[in-house]
Amino acid sequence: MDRRTRSHHPRRRHNPLRRRSDVVEDCVVVIVAVLLCVVAPLTGTVAGLFTYDRARTHAEEQRAERQPVRAVVAGRPASRPSVHGDRGHVHRAEVRWTEPGRRTRTAVADVRAGTRAGDTVTVWLDSRGRMVAPPPNDVAVWQHTVGIGLGVAGGTAAIVLLARAVERRVALRHRLAEWERAWARTGPAWTRRRA
Repeated sequence: MDRRTRSHHPRRRHNPLRRRSDVVEDCVVVIVAVLLCVVAPLTGTVAGLFTYDRARTHAEEQRAERQPVRAVVAGRPASRPSVHGDRGHVHRAEVRWTEPGRRTRTAVADVRAGTRAGDTVTVWLDSRGRMVAPPPNDVAVWQHTVGIGLGVAGGTAAIVLLARAVERRVALRHRLAEWERAWARTGPAWTRRRA
């Protein structure tokens, strides 16, 4: 075998200075790398897929249970926004609509910023005729899915890194104990020579 080839592939296992703790440390580094690069993204993906199925089913159930009603803004919307969310600034305003075969109903609903009296808005009612929040749309389902997936992947990575920090602390204690034992065996021979 050529010397140049041998220098690129050092035989670390036969190194007399290589301690057992060094071998363990190398194995732990490989395991941590696999956990961070493969297992954490995989758990995030699995959690995201599971969450997507549940969120989509929940949104479909809500769409089936709730019905949209066109209403007219009867009063002037509040000047201060009540919520700032994925729909932008939302104000409270009195809205009015007429149910088929029934009387006219009035309620206070969330309307987008810039809505004026007389504008038409969509409100959602449940099976009992109570005003409810709109069912989540596809964008909300995907946002929820991605958030959960990233959270699970990040949580898994954080647990792996925390376990690695604990392992390093324990490994350092073992390494120091190994050095103490090695010095206890070789130290007296060195000190006798100097004396």
